Amino acid sequence: MSGPLSGVKIIEFAGIGPAPFCGMLLSDMGADVVRIDRKGKKGGNKFEIGGRGRRSIALDLKKPEAVEACLKLIEKADILFEGFRPEVMERLGLGPDVCAKRNPRLVYGRMTGWGQDGPLAQAAGHDINYISIVGALRSCARPGEKPVAPLNLVGDFGGGALYLAVGLLAALHEAKISGKGQVVDCAMTDGAASLMSMFFGMRAAGAWSDEVGTNLLDGGAHFYDSYECADNNYISLGSIEPQFYAELLEKLDLSDDPEFLKQMDRARWPALKQRLIARFKTKTRDEWCAIMENTDICFAPVLGLNESLRHPHNVFRKTFVEVEGVPQPAPAPRFSRTMAKIQSPPPVNGAHTESAMREWGLSAADIDGLRQAGAI
Repeated sequence: MSGPLSGVKIIEFAGIGPAPFCGMLLSDMGADVVRIDRKGKKGGNKFEIGGRGRRSIALDLKKPEAVEACLKLIEKADILFEGFRPEVMERLGLGPDVCAKRNPRLVYGRMTGWGQDGPLAQAAGHDINYISIVGALRSCARPGEKPVAPLNLVGDFGGGALYLAVGLLAALHEAKISGKGQVVDCAMTDGAASLMSMFFGMRAAGAWSDEVGTNLLDGGAHFYDSYECADNNYISLGSIEPQFYAELLEKLDLSDDPEFLKQMDRARWPALKQRLIARFKTKTRDEWCAIMENTDICFAPVLGLNESLRHPHNVFRKTFVEVEGVPQPAPAPRFSRTMAKIQSPPPVNGAHTESAMREWGLSAADIDGLRQAGAI
């Protein structure tokens, strides 16, 4: 293993979406992540990119022998994380209090949508719901149109997985000083709200309106938006700073147009946007790229997934790699000395049950007992 987390041992209880993505990030950075899957549940293939880089142990957690095996693994772990509803781990006999008795320095991460407590804690939900109650979804709308979810990037992966990873690593750092672990309660509502910090600040300062499509970054400004081209493809602009905006006007032959010179006059934005809509439809996306790419306009073509694999910048940076023929994002961020890397393809459920348990310290007798009990 390489990476800055080499030597860190992590137990992941199998889940969906954001929790596995957190495991992928930690594994890419060198951690030894062992995933606990449910015995008998088929799954795991090379296309489940979020599952890459860890080993899988399949256990029947309804059997006390399997629970005890988990606790023996937990004794060796630095971090445990799970993505179940509140109280599920307690009902399995693997709640934070039980685990802390076996491993006082354990960092115990809990990933949920609504959090461990509160009126909605036991309700089902998905990303679109979590970002709804913190103001994020409504902000992703055009005037007269319904809000459009930004995929599940803001709740699941941004407000969830990334905040869980940061919380786990912060708690791990503190545990190495104090010798004591703690519970990290990561709610996607909390994380998504945190991601909205700048906008709440702008609102309090009177610089952001709840009226969608009228603000600097929500498509209200003519210089910060996407535009359709003659070939039905799109480009994106982010020419906020005056010097970048001036270069945009120059490339569009609008430098002498008095209507465009008052950049921050919000009353003019709708009319100016209509003019840019017409202007960008006069050339193809590639023609606009030839004019504007590699300038300070803050410009980029809007690419699909297949196109993104071939963009020269992504190719040069090796932003995407192939694992067993599956194109996927490379580990991020990058480290100058302890390089991150993909440790392995996603595992088939249960593929490492005996080998991983042996490596983590369970004896041959322990494993035989689990086999005889039907727990593995």
